[in-house]
Amino acid sequence: MAPLTKPITSTFTLFSLTISSCKMATKFSSALLLLLSIQMSIQLLASAGNFYRDVDITWGEGRGKIQEGGRGLALSLDKLSGSGFQSKNEFLFGRFDMQLKLVPGNSAGTVTTFFLSSQGEGHDEIDFEFLGNVSGQPYTVHTNVYTQGKGNKEQQFHLWFDPTAAFHTYSIVWNPHRIVFLVDNSPIRVFNNHESIGIPFPKSQAMKVYCSLWNADEWATQGGRVKTDWTLAPFTAYYRNINIDGCAVSSGTSSCKSIGSANNAKPWQTHELDGKGRNRLRWVQSRHMVYNYCADSKRFPQGFSEECKRSRF
Repeated sequence: MAPLTKPITSTFTLFSLTISSCKMATKFSSALLLLLSIQMSIQLLASAGNFYRDVDITWGEGRGKIQEGGRGLALSLDKLSGSGFQSKNEFLFGRFDMQLKLVPGNSAGTVTTFFLSSQGEGHDEIDFEFLGNVSGQPYTVHTNVYTQGKGNKEQQFHLWFDPTAAFHTYSIVWNPHRIVFLVDNSPIRVFNNHESIGIPFPKSQAMKVYCSLWNADEWATQGGRVKTDWTLAPFTAYYRNINIDGCAVSSGTSSCKSIGSANNAKPWQTHELDGKGRNRLRWVQSRHMVYNYCADSKRFPQGFSEECKRSRF
């Protein structure tokens, strides 16, 4: 709150001013996030890839369709099958941006995904999953990190906007130091490399980008209590402006000569949160986080993983 020009003698007046300041701060935070969303959309439009060039629709028997000359892609789900696609290339580190508009209305039981994954039993994986809900209830954004086949690093969020009304940008920044999950360029989660204290970190297996829309009503909505209403099918989610800036790997050789070197490093290679980023992360996690594995004592009665005791930045 700005300095007052004259003393306040009324407690009620001071309380009213404090409430007003809080409301102004909340409105400012929302306006800042909207501005970031607009800026991110402009940047992606300028640098977006092409679905014809960059991905293969791998399953769904025609339920996945590339649109807008390669700018967009729609995935559909009905009672017989969902659908999905994957990147043609695999990558070892990079920044991965995707705009999504999620299934509207009663999306209970459905899961829309955007994630990175390697293959095999001991695979690595970095997840964005969007768990549908009944009409009027918020989507749950589910994030997780797997290393060598082991996950259990879930954090979940409710978004501060309606993700079905318009496209929004979801990003994964992955370098040898950290993984950052972003929504409209605002960080919602950081998973740092804590190999020094014995916490595995995905850094040796190249991963492809995967996206899908599928039915998971045995667990996705309210713990599986609410099932998919198939009378509303087909369900459709829309993807747009895929943008991958990463180290493509082919025959074991990376397209990047060095990662994170001072010379010619791309921003994602040394990405870390500045002061504004840390403030935005605090705002999101304090107001919109609905589950954190680092606070689930019932699930982990033996104690939390060591990284939970370190800085979230």
